[in-house]
Amino acid sequence: MDNASGSIALQVNGETKTCLPGTQLPEFLTQVGLNPKLVAVEYNGEILARPLWDSTTLQPDDQLEIVTIVGGG
Repeated sequence: MDNASGSIALQVNGETKTCLPGTQLPEFLTQVGLNPKLVAVEYNGEILARPLWDSTTLQPDDQLEIVTIVGGG
């Protein structure tokens, strides 16, 4: 549901986060302090292929699981 500020709520790694309507996935990742090049995203239960990110607009009650890719040595 939209709240008073016009933001939409979604679940990110089990926590409620908000963003403005029309926010695309890469923009959201940047807003929450993540580098889109260093994460993998599960979107509503399915791994979302990177070529689809720019055309994915977040919707109310979407569920994201974001995993940060860590380089090994």
